[in-house]
Amino acid sequence: MEQVLKSLSLEFFGSGQHKLSPEKLFEMESAVLLDVRSKAEADSISFNLLEHKNIDSYHIPVDEIPERFIELPRDRLIAVFCPASVRSAIVYAFLLTKGFERVKVLVGGYPMITEALKPDKLLKYI
Repeated sequence: MEQVLKSLSLEFFGSGQHKLSPEKLFEMESAVLLDVRSKAEADSISFNLLEHKNIDSYHIPVDEIPERFIELPRDRLIAVFCPASVRSAIVYAFLLTKGFERVKVLVGGYPMITEALKPDKLLKYI
C-alpha cells in the first residue's frame, strides 16, 4: 500500500494517467468495465453494452470488492465506473495494491457514458 500511495504524486494525477474516457474505452480492442455502484443504483440505470463486444461488464459494488476482486481478469485493462469517480478512485487504488497493473478510472460519470452511447456514436461499433 505504501508503494501505491507514493506513486500517486501531483505529477501522476496532473498528467491524467489514471483516467480513461468512455470513448477511449469503447475503442479498445479488449477491456473490462467495472461498475462499482450499489445494487440499487445499477438496478435503476444499467449498461449492458451488448453492441460493444470488446468490453466485458462486471458489476461489483464497492463494499464487495475486497471479497470479489479475484473475479476480475488481470490480463486486460479495467475501467472502474461510478457516478462521481469517488468510489472509482478508491477501487482504483485498492486494485493497484492487489497487483493489478492495468486499471483506470472512467471519467465523467453518467453524462459522459450516456453521451458515448448515443446513436451517432454507437453506429461506429455496430
